[in-house]
Order: sequence, then C-alpha cells, then structure tokens
Amino acid sequence: MNILERYHAMDYGPAPETRNEADAWLAARDFSKALFIGGDWKAAAGGKTFDTSDPSSGKLLAKVSDAGAADIDTAVAAATKALPKWSASSGYSRAKVLYAIGRAMQRHQRLFAVLESIDNGKPIRESRDIDVPLAIRHFIHHAGWAQALDRDFPDQKGVGVVGQIIPWNFPLLMLAWKIAPALAAGCTVVLKPAEFTPLTAILFAEICQRAGVPKGVVNIVHGGPEAGAAIVNHAGVQKIAFTGSSEVGKIIRKATAGSGKKISLELGGKSAFVVFEDADLDSAVEGLVDGIWFNQGQVCCAGSRLLVQEGITEAFIAKVKTRMSRLRVGSPLDKNTDIGPLVDLTQLDRVKGLVAEGARQGAVCWQPDVALPSSGYYHLPTLATGVSPANILAQEEVFGPVLATMTFRNTEEAVELANNTRYGLAASVWSENVNLALHVAPQLKAGVVWVNGTNMFDAACGFGGYRESGFGREGGREGMFEYFSAKLPLGPVVKPATPGAQPVEQAESGAIDRTAKLFIGGKQVRPDGNYSLAVASAKGKLAGEVGLGSRKDVRDAVAAARACKAWPEATAYNRSQVLYYLAENLSGRAGEFAVRLTELTGATAKAARDEVELSIERLFLYAGLADKFEGRVHQPPARAVALALHEPVGVVGIVAPDNAPLLGLISLLAPALAMGNTVVAVPSEKYPLLATDLYQVIEYSDVPAGAINIVTGRSAELGGVLAWHDDVDGLWLFADAETCAKAEADSVGNLKRVWTGNGRSLDWTSTEAAGDAFLRRAVEVKNVWVPYGD
Repeated sequence: MNILERYHAMDYGPAPETRNEADAWLAARDFSKALFIGGDWKAAAGGKTFDTSDPSSGKLLAKVSDAGAADIDTAVAAATKALPKWSASSGYSRAKVLYAIGRAMQRHQRLFAVLESIDNGKPIRESRDIDVPLAIRHFIHHAGWAQALDRDFPDQKGVGVVGQIIPWNFPLLMLAWKIAPALAAGCTVVLKPAEFTPLTAILFAEICQRAGVPKGVVNIVHGGPEAGAAIVNHAGVQKIAFTGSSEVGKIIRKATAGSGKKISLELGGKSAFVVFEDADLDSAVEGLVDGIWFNQGQVCCAGSRLLVQEGITEAFIAKVKTRMSRLRVGSPLDKNTDIGPLVDLTQLDRVKGLVAEGARQGAVCWQPDVALPSSGYYHLPTLATGVSPANILAQEEVFGPVLATMTFRNTEEAVELANNTRYGLAASVWSENVNLALHVAPQLKAGVVWVNGTNMFDAACGFGGYRESGFGREGGREGMFEYFSAKLPLGPVVKPATPGAQPVEQAESGAIDRTAKLFIGGKQVRPDGNYSLAVASAKGKLAGEVGLGSRKDVRDAVAAARACKAWPEATAYNRSQVLYYLAENLSGRAGEFAVRLTELTGATAKAARDEVELSIERLFLYAGLADKFEGRVHQPPARAVALALHEPVGVVGIVAPDNAPLLGLISLLAPALAMGNTVVAVPSEKYPLLATDLYQVIEYSDVPAGAINIVTGRSAELGGVLAWHDDVDGLWLFADAETCAKAEADSVGNLKRVWTGNGRSLDWTSTEAAGDAFLRRAVEVKNVWVPYGD
C-alpha cells in the first residue's frame, strides 16, 4: 500500500471538540433549578423558565430558571450573610480559593469551550484558544492580588455585596472579569448572566462548589430585565458592575443616582481601525479580520470603522475583499470555521436592518459569494465602502460582521475621523513607523489602543472606555480599585441653599463699590444676565456682591476650558511649576485671605490662617505629584508591552462646598489641574468672594487662559447645567443630597464621570482629603499595546 492509499484509508477518531460530553452534561441536569444561591440549586420562586437555544440550528438546549425580584432578594441575603466572614478572611485564604477555581476550570476547559460555542455560536477556535484560557488566567492572576492587598492596596477594603450583570457575547470571560477581582477584594457577588447564554455560568457554579467557595460568596441568578432591574435597585447591593449596551448603561446610571452605589460601566463602542500608507498591508488585513470578524463582530471593541489613507485605499480594499472571500462561514464546532452564527434571530434581524439602512444612506455594501448554512442565524461578512461620517454604519454599533470604510489624507484628519464618535472604547493603529503610531495613540479618545495588532487582552492590563463607552476599568491594578470602597473623611451634611436670603444691613465703607465678575477664558467678565448675588459677612452685613452666573455663562466657561490646549498639552513638570508659582503667590497674600475668611465665616484669626496655610500646602502637594503620579508598563504573557498611560479626564466641572470654602475649593482644583484637566469651578455659594479673590492670584501665576474658569452663583442651578452639558467630561459636586442625585441622573447624556458627596461634604483638613484618591479621579487610564519581535 503506497502513501496515498494509506492516506485515503486513514480512520479518524472523534475530535476533542465534539459535543458528546456537552450533550451528556446537558442531559444530566435539571435546569429548572439552575439558580445558584447560598451554595444550593434552586428553582425560581415564581416557577418561570426561559429557553436557551443553539444559534447554529435554532434547536432548544435547555429551559432555565427565570429569576424574579424575590429570587434576587434571596441571593442578596445570602451574599450579605457570607460577607463578614469572607471579607475578614486573610488574603492567602481568598487566594487559595481563587487559585482552586482556576485549576478546576483548567480540568474542564474542553467542556467549557464546547458549551460556550453551542450556546453562543462563536467558533470553537475562539472559545477554546482565547475565551476559556483567558478566563482561567483571570482567576489565577487575581489570586495573586488577593494575597498582595495589604502590600499594594493598604487601607483599602472591599465595597461589600456586588451586583454584576454580563452580556452574551463573551459569557464566560465576562464572568471571570467580574467575579475574580470582586472575590480578591473580599466582596461577595450576585451575578446575572445574559438570557441567551446561561450554560457556562451554570458549569462555573458547579466549579465553585468543587473548589470550596464558601456558601453565599458567589450567587448566580439567571433571568431577564426583571432580574437585572432588581439587582440594580436592591438596597443591599453596594456596587453595580455592568457590561452591555450604552442604552442600558444610561438606564442604570439614572436608576442608581443618589443611591450612593458605586458603579462601573463597560459599554458599547465604534472602534477605529486606522491604516497608514506605510503599514504592512498583509499584516493589517489579517489584523482587520481579527478586529471585525472575531466572534462575528459581536464585540464591543470590534474595529468596525476602517480608516485607510487615500494613497493605499484601492490596493488595501482589494486585499480585504480577497481575504473576505476565503472566510469560512459554518458550524461553530468545526475547527476550520471563521465565522459562526449570530447569537439569536433578533440580533440577525437587527444587523440586516442596519445594513439596509446604511445602503439607503449611500454606502455600497459588498459581501463575498459564500454559501450560508441552511439553518441557523448566519450573516455574511459585509464591507461597506463610500461611507460618509454621518452614515448609520459609521455612527451606530452594529454588533455584527459589518465593516464601514472611510479614507483620510493626513494624520490630523485620521485622528479627527477616529474621534468622530460618541464612543471611546478601543482603537487600532497600523504603521511601520512606531514614532507615528505612538504619536497618534495618545490623541485617540479610547481607553485601549493597539499598535499593529488588535483584540489583545490580559488580566494584568486594564480595559474600559471613555465617553459613552462607560467608565471604570476591568483587569489590572486599576480594575481592583473598582471593588474597593472610598475611604474619604466625611464632613457635615450639606443643607440646601435658601435662595433669596439677603443681608439685613448695608456695611459702612468708604471704598468704591465693586461687584466681582466671573473669570472665564483668563478674563474677568460680567455675567450674561447682568444680575448679581449679595454676599453676607458673618455679622450679617453686606460683604460684597458677585456675578450671578447663568446657563450661558457656564456654556462660555466650558467652551473656554475646551479651547485651552496649552494646559493639557504642557508637560507634567511645567504644570508642577505653575502650581508651585500659584502657591507662592497665594502665600504672598495669605494675610488678606485669612482676613477675608474671618470676615465671611466668622472663623477665628488662627483658624483662618490655618486654612490658608493648609490651602497653600495642598497646592504644594499636588505641584509635587504632578510629575510623579504616573502610569505603568505591563508585561503580559505575549510579545508585547502595554503602556498604562495616565491621561486627563478633560473638562472637569467642580462645585465646591461651603465648609472650608478656600481649602475645599483648592483641594478640588489642585488635583484636577495637576493631571492636566481644565476646570469650570462653581465656588461656595455662601462665600464666593474667596474665589473671586483667588482669580486675582491666578491672573499673575502663569496659568494659561481657560485652564481655570470660575462662575459664581447658585450651586444647585449651575451644578445642574454642568451635569447635562455634553462637553463636560467629569463633574465633582459637593452639595445637598437632592442636588447630587439630580446631577448623577442628568449626567447620562454623555455618561460623564460624576463624583458627589451624596449630600455630605468632606473634612477638608484631614490628610485623607488629599493625595492619590483624588488623583485617580482626575485621570483616565489608557492602555496602549505595543508588540515587538518578528
């Protein structure tokens, strides 16, 4: 028998990825009792179930318990009961549990991979080689964090009971991203998987039983919107971690407003895939295939907007079409499959509808001549050319295998097009000139930027977005902070202001009458409405008048802050020098400010001097930290480094408190400025003359015009304007509880990062009211991945 005859006579054994074991697992379980609560399996209190199906065929896989509000109550009670013992356990004890979970998952990783593929539809190569190994790494990596908490996170404590809601596109991986850091921090968990993909979460719950996770530490409840809403609104949950659509993220932000719950949102994206003319085109094509057709394009960070430099457009698009024609669409359990089915018929119909609308708006949609399977929710890979920046395919998250293409002429236009989106999750830059790539990466408004690569993730590296892609990070050091409670020294309850109260007596003075103006764009300007606000002294006499700022004045101040490029583009060292100079000049007028504090607040001369001196000290502190609170270089298990860069949030609105009116304002201004943010500050409504005195110091302290803008007036009204203003990137607000809650609810327009005191101020004299906790709020962490080697 010759070699050819032997080849044809070969008998192949079953592939490891066959579904026999998965089918046996499915047949052996009662999924009507699939709620894992307090270490036990339970049916939903209402007896309801929902169907989960195989998207490659539409066939039913299981009928799974559908949790309601009563089941969430039970799960939260179990998590609350388990919390004291779990949070008090040693880091080593928690590390052993996390490690045991990871090792148990390794022993069952084939089953996890096959279940993931038949429940979600993703090709087995992706679930087997990416999702499951990376999920395992998260647990083993966070076992290390659990044991290192005292060293790396001194004085930090877990936030408590955490409610977690995950999507269907990466069911197991998202579960690992959420649960691993929560357990490492000493939190207990109530997690809701997506209705479409519950199976691997059920298998994970079994793993928790085998790995010795204490009862109630991990609770997994399956269900739909009712269960999700019950978790979000539950008073016993201290933190919400959500991954999903921006629309639902906004609902959660509004629902938690004023509750004091900590939240992190990892939402949608419309990521740019930027190809410069000097790129290795063949490598870029392969990266593009991974960037947009990975997991059928059902990826929040999918590179769904292709930006190509004009000179190479024709050649590059030709290569893309050739590569698309060779993509295999078929069964997710076939190791040769590149594109599997979409998760459900509803998702398939949505993608088809968006493609049709994009074509109606002028896009030319091309698909390869590839046969689709006769059953299942399959969609051909689609290339849309001639796409205008306003086309729905360029603006909306399709969440399917659809690529929108645009061209650019130069670097500036590439950056402008890439940032022309309300999202800001990820981006990919392709160029053989690393100087060009690293010049562009910091200019992209995205939480993750890949250089000559895409879809690189690791447990040691943070992941998360800017803008409407959410806030907070998952993974790495910054991801751990999401599960700690903020230990800031609470001050007095802030009472609502009483508008209309006027001083009863005119002060006797021989001075020329003066109304302090607003400070916008480096200039003193009159308020748009030409109204003023009377300011009373501690004795009830008229101390002076300030401009009564309005919506128009805030708009002008935000525009000035946005237009100020000199401050965010200055080096950290230069910013530190300006802050030192500001402190120096404030020190030269310390006596005047102490007298003003005594006059307005009634503080003793010593107390007033102490507040001024502490304000100067705070400026010195942040001047010194401006060039020291830096990012990190991560070394993931790949031929790449990830640069975790600290970037300014952008335009930050600050509503300062009445208690310690000078120190409170400085304690908020200084860290924001140190990190390169520009600021629109609303000073103490009761004592605004301290801020109008301060801008006289600002004017001769080399602060660039627009870096600091001061609008005096009613705190609640102006804070509300800052909250809904979509060109404000962050808001720090210390006001009464109602004003704080309204600001959080109104911030959903652009999902700005909001920090409020929830109706309490801080003890600004405390050492805890300064330092890294404030600086972390003043930065976005951008992870730039740079590969190396051949």
